[in-house]
Amino acid sequence: MVHTGAGGTESQDWANMLLRMYLRWADSEGYRSTINEVSAEESVGIKSATITIDGPNVYGLLQAEKGVHRLVRISPFDAAKRRHTTFASVDVIPAIDEDIEITVDPQDLRIDTYRASGAGGQHVNVTDSAVRITHLPTGIVVQCQNERSQFQNKETALKILKARLYEHEQARRDEELEVQRGEKKDIAWGSQIRSYVLHPYTMVKDHRTSVEKGNAAGVLDGDLNEFITGWHRWRLKGDVS
Repeated sequence: MVHTGAGGTESQDWANMLLRMYLRWADSEGYRSTINEVSAEESVGIKSATITIDGPNVYGLLQAEKGVHRLVRISPFDAAKRRHTTFASVDVIPAIDEDIEITVDPQDLRIDTYRASGAGGQHVNVTDSAVRITHLPTGIVVQCQNERSQFQNKETALKILKARLYEHEQARRDEELEVQRGEKKDIAWGSQIRSYVLHPYTMVKDHRTSVEKGNAAGVLDGDLNEFITGWHRWRLKGDVS
């Protein structure tokens, strides 16, 4: 999942660039990717997107991408050609194993249908086939508009919701353990994991592992493997719990 940060049009364009980057990476690795939902903007870019990437070990690999991504560039939307810094966040959740049962009370759900639009899939049509599901107790919202029918969109959205609820419960338990241990982690929107600098020089740097690449255009075109393997090596050294 990709979400915009503060910054309006600039942030929306950055979120769209990240979406393209991950789709290109998946394609280069031979993984199958599906755009489940895109909240497109009328002007430029996207507010959010949910995609599914299927392939061996793909969740483990993409854990390296979870966090806030920072872009520094001369904004193409600024007539004065000033340098802008903007943020977008990436969330990575696993598909739920069929052996793990996640129970969802239908009374806890608000299901809305709407007309699919924008870049949200190859089967966009003029019927109200897109589905948005809100889990009222947690406030988690999922959407799907890629499938051909409202029924298929609902089924896919429910699968995504169950995965989000599973992650939500895991995060809650982790927080309880941190309280018991007396630990406190600084979770802030500005605490980026990686910076993509396009001006005054070109450089992509991961702030956790210090892996750097000067070919920023290549990275944005899906060349992520050095950052992914670097993160996993760093994690194995015991720097990440």
